Amino acid sequence: MATADTHSTARLEDVAALANVSLATASKALHGKPRVSEDTRERVMEAARQLNYSPNKLAQSLASGRSGTIGLVTSDLQGRFSTPILIGAENELRAQSTSVLLANARGDDALERSHVEKLLSLKVDGLLIVQRETNPRPSLGRDWGVPLVYVYGPSTDINDCSVTCDNVDAGRMAVNHLISCGRNRIAIIGGDETYTASTDRTKGALEALAEVGLEPAGPIRYGRWDENWGRAATRLLLDQGVKFDAVACQSDQLARGCIDALKSQHLRIPEDVAVIGHDNWDVLTKSSRPPLTSIDNETELIGRKAARYLMDAINGQPHHGTEYLPCRLIQRESTLPLD
Repeated sequence: MATADTHSTARLEDVAALANVSLATASKALHGKPRVSEDTRERVMEAARQLNYSPNKLAQSLASGRSGTIGLVTSDLQGRFSTPILIGAENELRAQSTSVLLANARGDDALERSHVEKLLSLKVDGLLIVQRETNPRPSLGRDWGVPLVYVYGPSTDINDCSVTCDNVDAGRMAVNHLISCGRNRIAIIGGDETYTASTDRTKGALEALAEVGLEPAGPIRYGRWDENWGRAATRLLLDQGVKFDAVACQSDQLARGCIDALKSQHLRIPEDVAVIGHDNWDVLTKSSRPPLTSIDNETELIGRKAARYLMDAINGQPHHGTEYLPCRLIQRESTLPLD
């Protein structure tokens, strides 16, 4: 006897029952309607994922006048930060039965605008504009006929909706963690000073030091985000006789270079010098010896939140301004507390 395929026959009633909500609440949650709590929305989305629930897209489109698709334009399709943002956005949109059309602008402003125009010709319901870095970017304007949400690189127009990470708080978080490990001579190695990620992290780090009456150990120097600069900046600290017991590096690559330079001088990590990085890049943090403590930008969460805000705007509940989402500390063995 043939058995029913629940993955192909799941109904809205099934989703509502599994999530333990009413039919109306399940429908509102799935379609991004307002007046549904975040906890309830997540429960309904998870039930839909478990059941592989897919509403009748044609019927929905005819009833709502919407295509059920959004456009996503990224400046860097293969980027270290773009990929998890895309995954987060796609997961959120898929849970809301919305498809994604992807375009790669490759950092070209003219190509970005061309992609936007092309996606609009395909009748997308809204657009996510994803940048490869957190530097503020010019607005594309609001005359497109559909809502736009800027992701990672916020729009300079406060009337637009943007979602990014809080780099100031991340810098503060890194230094506070080192202080909690018993360190009080903390050096800072910055990335490229033309990036707001670097200057914002420095701002937060200096604020955290000032709150406990400390100053950075040695001058703050900026350079490339790579291991070579991490090594060179650390050697400068050592050659100039700067006394330090911790280094806050603004990227994991800088931290790996820093650790190399410290080890070359027979300094132990973390016993002699604690080191923290930023980005939580697995290929660097977990292979480091010792494993590297780092700050995670929560880029997948940024993608999910941006997609949710776009759906809110499509449903008549737009958000304005920039939301700065908190980063997350991932402690490993490079910053163990002093005995």
